[in-house]
Amino acid sequence: MTARSASGWRVVYFGTPEVAVAPLQALCGAGHDVALVVTRPPKRRGRRKAPTPSPVEDAAAVLGLKVTYDAKDAIAVEANLGVVVAYGEYIGDDVLEPRRTVNLHFSQLPRWRGAAPVERAILAGDTETGVCLIDIASEIDTGAVYRRTSTGIAEHETADELRARLCELGIGLLLDALAAGFGEPVPQTGEMTWAHKVDPGELRIDWSAPAEHVLRLVRVGGAWTTFRGRRLKVLDARLATASDRPGLPAAISLEPRSSGGATLVVAAGSGAVELVTVRSEGRPAAPARDWANGARIAGGERFDG
Repeated sequence: MTARSASGWRVVYFGTPEVAVAPLQALCGAGHDVALVVTRPPKRRGRRKAPTPSPVEDAAAVLGLKVTYDAKDAIAVEANLGVVVAYGEYIGDDVLEPRRTVNLHFSQLPRWRGAAPVERAILAGDTETGVCLIDIASEIDTGAVYRRTSTGIAEHETADELRARLCELGIGLLLDALAAGFGEPVPQTGEMTWAHKVDPGELRIDWSAPAEHVLRLVRVGGAWTTFRGRRLKVLDARLATASDRPGLPAAISLEPRSSGGATLVVAAGSGAVELVTVRSEGRPAAPARDWANGARIAGGERFDG
């Protein structure tokens, strides 16, 4: 295996979404030579009609790095390390063979192998997670671990917030390994759990569930319910006080605040949830009480389902 050169490592980088931008920038900032960036092709994002480049492609352009959408282009590149961060596609053995390739995975492996480790940790009510720097193996997320670190999950932390924090921890692990050497990786041990990608249907709020479960869906991002047959996304919410409980699950009430204004409170199977920010179909995000006033909610109305 080729060791680090005096001028740093020469790297092939595989990454696609926003979370993969900071590690790429950190590699360049630390003086390592990123010979090639492999990312997924442009695609339509949100309501844009034209396909747009991935966040990693945009970052690579700013850094003046060569970009490809074909992982096989990495085979012929003169480099002594591959780094993978949320690339999003299978990487074949022929691409991996020319060099050591490592992956930053945002969980405490073998817990939450798979595509959505951050989201699954929050949905499961985990109080702790971590980051592992692992060797790439033929089976997804099964590689031996070079470095790992753990961290608590804050009670109100969203998936985006947690992912960004884990990314910073992961950058530290990666740069330390590049500076000090990787050493021998340690095989994963313990019970394995699988982090399947979260389907939008899983994010529909079941108001008969406890309020704490509803809030986990909101923290993951994309939580939704329906009102009068139209979808309503819940972007931010918090646990309501014990006195703000409007009755049967899904019942809606506007509760006065001692400091003025009102709060939009929805009963859950146990406890209640105060909606803070929502977005109805075809509308921008808005304070929940403004949406409620605009909808002219009648006494006793409930969310559908």
